Order: sequence, then structure tokens, then C-alpha cells
Amino acid sequence: MKNWRNHLPHPLLTPILVSFWLLLSNSLAPGQILLGLFLGWVIPIYTQAYWPNTVIIKRPGRLVVFFGRFLVEILLANLAVARLILTGPRSLRPVFVVVPLQLRHELALSLLANIICLTPGTVSARLSKDRRELLVHALDCADPSALVAGIQQRFETPLQEIFEC
Repeated sequence: MKNWRNHLPHPLLTPILVSFWLLLSNSLAPGQILLGLFLGWVIPIYTQAYWPNTVIIKRPGRLVVFFGRFLVEILLANLAVARLILTGPRSLRPVFVVVPLQLRHELALSLLANIICLTPGTVSARLSKDRRELLVHALDCADPSALVAGIQQRFETPLQEIFEC
């Protein structure tokens, strides 16, 4: 029964890829569905060498809740950046902050850095070699310590619960 892993190495990735393909193609035509299924099956097989460890999500329910909260964060950040654009560049207070990290799971660290980049107004600039600090640039920040605490509370802590328990 272990043989099925050779043909479907990342069963969670396949439906995600199929869903993204159908969203990108904006079609539910049978040909698009078949192509999405094919890509969702082939891509994990050919990228298997780049996945050294099997991804284990300790609390999948929390991942769903986290994803919903992340979408809300993106919406709020978009509104904040739009406000900044409308008020002009004179009101910007850009800052670099160092976020101390408790996360150790490689995928969770990668997700954290990417989530910060996907949230408008912030960019992950560098992960320290020991993976204990993340340098983050914020477009506008009145209180750098509040920004650090917010990243840790809203993103890092839930990712710890999801992947590390």
C-alpha cells in the first residue's frame, strides 16, 4: 500500500493545484478540468525531489481558520495602503523591524515569510542564517514594537499551532 505515495506523493497539493488551475483558467469546461487534474497529478511527482520531508499538518482545522483570517488581513492591508496612496507620500513612515522567531518548522517559516510579503505594505527582507530572526520592511509604521507583536500574534503563533503543536 506504500506504493500509492509514488503515484500521488502529496495528496493535499493535488486538489489545491487543480483548484488554482480552474480559478486561473476561469472555466469549468471538461477539458480544463482534465488538464487541471493532469497538472495536479504530474507537478507533485516531478517536484517530489524538492520536498525532503513529508508535510504534516498537526491541526488542519486551525489552518482553515488561519487562511480565513489571512484573507481578512489582506483586505484590511489593501485598504490601509489605498489610504496611504490617497494621502500622499509625505505621511509615510517606512521602517525595518527585526522579528524574533519561535518557529522552527521549515514550511511554517516559508509560509510566514510569504504571508508577510503577500500582505500589502509589508515585505520579508531577510531570514537570519540561524533562522531566529526575520527582517521585515513596513511601508508605514508608527510603532515598530506593535508591528513585531502583531506579526508574532496574528501569523507566527497560529503557524506554530498548525505545524508544530
